[in-house]
Amino acid sequence: MRVVVAGATGLTGSRTVARLRDHGVEVVPVSRGEGVDVSTGRGLDQALRTADVVVDVTDAPSRDQEVSTEFFTTATGHLLEAATAAGVEHYVALSVVGAGRVGSGYFGAKAAQEDLVRHTTVPYSLVRATPFHESVEATATAGTRPDGVHVPPLLLRPVSTDDVAAALAHVAVGLPLFGVLEAAGPEEVRLDEVTAELLTALGRPGPVIADARAPFFGAVLEERALLPGPDAHVGHHTFTQWLKSR
Repeated sequence: MRVVVAGATGLTGSRTVARLRDHGVEVVPVSRGEGVDVSTGRGLDQALRTADVVVDVTDAPSRDQEVSTEFFTTATGHLLEAATAAGVEHYVALSVVGAGRVGSGYFGAKAAQEDLVRHTTVPYSLVRATPFHESVEATATAGTRPDGVHVPPLLLRPVSTDDVAAALAHVAVGLPLFGVLEAAGPEEVRLDEVTAELLTALGRPGPVIADARAPFFGAVLEERALLPGPDAHVGHHTFTQWLKSR
């Protein structure tokens, strides 16, 4: 089996490459550094020419809905076009929990990407991940104001990139799902509480304000909007374990 990984040099992509190699398959990393540009389509036909599976873990340069939608529709369109021409047998795309029910921000952009994948002729699987552990720090940075750190009081099952990579690799070497697998962390937490835990660990203790109007990845969300369903693939690494290892 020959698996092409698009976005292979990113945080999730590099771990996905390693996990796939653990399965004993041939992995071809695809990135700008390898002379392939998903935004323009340059080099894709050559990279996918003998691929059996494509794993798409590319990510947009911004969480802004307009910017990320433009990136995902363009990049995924180029990848799917090249995959179709190459006769790829399975297309696996990384998405986010919430893409099916949140229509704004980054989640809206991911929903647009999912629509493209669903309507291709290439057999497909979608892996929706809950927010990564790293997302907590990104949200804290974005929500920092003079009176404290404003974050929405969301319930989350934050997941490690290693656990998501394992789920992606497992799906990639199997039969196409023609549907969705959710990947989640092992524990349910409140975003404002783990933000406070993070800031303390960083030596930056201060007020964390649970603000229902604060956006998360460009969207204002209900408390349970990002929780996975009961059939989610559950990882092993907790947020506290991630904090200790970072």
